Amino acid sequence: MRIEVLYVDGCPNHAPTVERVKQIAADLGVQERVEEIEVTSLNQAQQLRFLGSPTVRVNGVDIAPSTRQRTTYGLSCRVYSGVSGVPPDELIMAAFQSPPASA
Repeated sequence: MRIEVLYVDGCPNHAPTVERVKQIAADLGVQERVEEIEVTSLNQAQQLRFLGSPTVRVNGVDIAPSTRQRTTYGLSCRVYSGVSGVPPDELIMAAFQSPPASA
């Protein structure tokens, strides 16, 4: 399983998201390393299919099923469930418990 947290520099939700991902992984017995990827340019955002900071992916697939068809890539903040910049625990847990096939 490959776990990635993509972010832009200065994102206030980057560190809390990494901590939540690591904690939930540990709680579920997932021992893979969490890879942090800084996105620094619009070109890189498009290449990485970056939907905003922070983005969590498991096996290259966004943890939020509702966003997997989006193509609005860019250097922006991301909001989950319309209220928080940190993804809900339920999305993170679901991605670890039923990891998607690689993108």
